[in-house]
Amino acid sequence: MSIESGELLRWYDRAKRDLPWRRPGVTPWQILVSEFMLQQTPVARVEPIWTDWIARWPTPSATAAASAADVLRAWGKLGYPRRAKRLHECAGVIASEYDGVVPSDVETLLTLPGVGAYTARAVACFAYGQRVPVVDTNVRRVVVRAVHGIADAPVSSRDLEEVAAMLPEGDEAPRFSVALMELGATVCTARSPKCGVCPLSVCAWRAAGQPAAATARRVQRYAGTDRQVRGRLLDVLRGSDSPVTRAELDVAWLSDTAQRDRALGSLLADGLVEQTEDGRFALAGEGDDAGR
Repeated sequence: MSIESGELLRWYDRAKRDLPWRRPGVTPWQILVSEFMLQQTPVARVEPIWTDWIARWPTPSATAAASAADVLRAWGKLGYPRRAKRLHECAGVIASEYDGVVPSDVETLLTLPGVGAYTARAVACFAYGQRVPVVDTNVRRVVVRAVHGIADAPVSSRDLEEVAAMLPEGDEAPRFSVALMELGATVCTARSPKCGVCPLSVCAWRAAGQPAAATARRVQRYAGTDRQVRGRLLDVLRGSDSPVTRAELDVAWLSDTAQRDRALGSLLADGLVEQTEDGRFALAGEGDDAGR
């Protein structure tokens, strides 16, 4: 069993979301920025920040010329701020080693800072129209349900091979890839699939009575985690035009001092925060300026 491309593409043409990084004239770099931002982050949160980012830094060279602190501020509350740092580094490599042009082949893309297997294939496919399989959690969910009749499945080494075999020939391959992803994101969702409006006439999971997953999905907790504490500390630094004292940082998280110290230590280790010579703290790249 496979997924019939014609009915999926017809559905996509009438139901696709109008996302800014899908519009005509968007460059490979701007698509790459969207892929960095969309990692583990909902579209609704990404869209306004991506729009502002592209207006401010439309090219790799413009992004590379920005300070690390400005990049971290512009990243805002997208979460996982190491992605912003890696995107900044990626911009620098593209600007200096590739004359500001995002590479088009998967193998070269994989050598860029912060670009993994999914992102490399997404850029090759969506920015350059290449016939390469693109598999994220949404695509995997659609495939395992429609083809294998199960609710969900862990990542498998066969995922890319299976999706590659489904790709139509020619120009329709990239459209098929984005349509498959769109179906998983908007219809064949993890928690509340809308099977009544699914365009696929054949679905093994629906035919089997929509059996539940063998193991319950673990919902990622955020409240009270080190991630939340790191975010609170970064909020303080993003909101200040100059380095702040330890006391100013401490008030961001009073309930667990050991956790706060651990979170601050990890931000320093990740290179997202710097400590000045006088013992204050600043976003990366701003600590040196404070002493001048």
